[in-house]
Amino acid sequence: MKLIKLGDLDVSRIGLGLVSMSYAYTGANTDDAESIRTIHRALELGVTFLDTAEVYGPYINEELLGKALKGRRDQAVVATKFGMISHTGRSAGHLDSSPANIRTAVEGSLKRLGTDYIDLYYQHRVDPNTPIEDTVGTLAELVQEGKVRHIGLSEAGPETIRRAHAVHPIAAVQSEYSLWARDHAEARVLPLLRELNIGFVPYSPLGRGFLTGQIRSTSGFDDTDLRKNNPRFTGENFQHNLRIADKIEALAAEAGATPAQIALAWLLAQGDDIAPIPGTKRVARVEENTAADAVELTAEQLEKLNNLPPAVGETHDEAGLRTLER
Repeated sequence: MKLIKLGDLDVSRIGLGLVSMSYAYTGANTDDAESIRTIHRALELGVTFLDTAEVYGPYINEELLGKALKGRRDQAVVATKFGMISHTGRSAGHLDSSPANIRTAVEGSLKRLGTDYIDLYYQHRVDPNTPIEDTVGTLAELVQEGKVRHIGLSEAGPETIRRAHAVHPIAAVQSEYSLWARDHAEARVLPLLRELNIGFVPYSPLGRGFLTGQIRSTSGFDDTDLRKNNPRFTGENFQHNLRIADKIEALAAEAGATPAQIALAWLLAQGDDIAPIPGTKRVARVEENTAADAVELTAEQLEKLNNLPPAVGETHDEAGLRTLER
C-alpha cells in the first residue's frame, strides 16, 4: 500500500472507516470478532489509517478499536473525533467544541483506545458557539502535551479552515467526497487545502455503499440505519441514483474491477494528498477496497466517470445538513 502525506502525517493511501462496525448501519455492533479480524486484515494489507469517533455508538467504536490494537498500536495511525457529544452540560444534539469539553473528551478517547496519544484528532463538526481559535488553541496545547500528534477538522468551510490553520497547522480536513458528492469539495475546499498544504480525507467515498452496486433496494435496512431517511435513498431519488450505480458497474466490468474499486480509484486519481476512508465490517470488503490501490484508470475511463450524471437528493437529512459548513 502506498503512503501519502496529510500535512506532515504519513498515512496509507486508503484508510478504513470503522463507523459501520458499531453504529448507523444495518448489522452494526453484531459481530465484534469479525470487525476485529477486519481491522487486523487491514493492517496486514498495509492500511495504517484507522478512523473512529467518540459519538460512534457512542463510545463503543473507540473501545472496539482499542481492543483490536492491543499489541499493534505502533502499526496504526489512529484518527478520532470530538464535539458531537457535550460533557459540559449542553443539551443533547448541541455541538460542543469548548476548551473544557475537549479536555474531557480527549481523556475519554485515550482511555477507550488504550493509548497515550491520538495521531489525528478532529473537530467532528464546527461548533457555532465556540470561536474556532479557542478550539484550535486547546488542541495545540494537547499537541504540546503529547496527547495529540496532529489536528484535523471535519466538514469545515473555507473561512473556518483558514482561521484554524492560522492558530496551529491543520493536517487534514475530512468531508464527504465521492463520485456522487463532488461540488462542495471541488469548488470550495480542495483549492484552499492545496494552498495551505492540508490533506483531504473523503468520508463515505462509496456513497454509503450505494456506489458498490450492491444496494438495489432499501427493504433490508433496519430502523437504526441512517440511510433509511437519507434523501438519496428514498423514493424517486433512489431510482434515479440507481442509474449512476449501473454506469459505474458497466465501467467496472470493462476495466476488470469491481464498482467499489472503480469509485475508489477515481478518488485516488484526484491527487496524492487525498486518503479516502471506505468503511466496512467484513474482511472480504477490506480486501476488495484495498485492491483499488492497484487499479489504474485510463484517461477515457476517467472522463466517463467525470461526466456521470449528478446524484439526486441531499447527502444528509435536514438535521445533518445543519451541522455542515457550506
